[in-house]
Amino acid sequence: MAYRRTAFAPEEWYHCYTRGVEKRRTFESPRDYERFLEALYLSNSSEQTPRGNFQHLSHGEIMQLPRSDALVAIGAYCLMPTHFHLLIKELKPGGITKFMQKVGTSYTMYFNIKRERVGGLFVTPFRSKHINDDRYLQQVAQYIHLNPHETVGLKELRNYPYSSFPDYCGESRVTQTILDKEAFNFFTDTMPAPETLIEEAAEYFSTLKS
Repeated sequence: MAYRRTAFAPEEWYHCYTRGVEKRRTFESPRDYERFLEALYLSNSSEQTPRGNFQHLSHGEIMQLPRSDALVAIGAYCLMPTHFHLLIKELKPGGITKFMQKVGTSYTMYFNIKRERVGGLFVTPFRSKHINDDRYLQQVAQYIHLNPHETVGLKELRNYPYSSFPDYCGESRVTQTILDKEAFNFFTDTMPAPETLIEEAAEYFSTLKS
């Protein structure tokens, strides 16, 4: 098992990300994405909340279950076929490490049972970058939300279901409970309007092709 050498600081934001081992696909079906989103929600709790206890509940019902104190604040996320990105703030000492371990273990167990495989699914330790000011924080959130643009196109980003971007575009979704309310309000108030972000991204990417 790989261990992290640098401790995370409480109340600080980090961009955390990792990909599948051997660059493999870690999300192969819509249900896989849903299951990972459920892990993001249920794992963000100081108490153990085994996903197996809720087999009888729908995806929407799971996203409404009560939880104990959160380990982290999630400000943005994006899942891609081979990797994922999270923008998270540590709320409790050791919270980010514990949260990421719980998410990875929960989803890997589901994935391995479903596909009759063994072994780790994600590269460990996960990568992280400390965010030390509000401007950089906004840039990272925008980067995370723009991540699927090569797959779905810029105009479809607001409809990409496995990112928090639709939430910031005003969509009402059961998965909005993943996001920390205070962080959601901050980003809603400070980030460019979705239309502006997409227009600026289109202009930027066009300069790269010229």
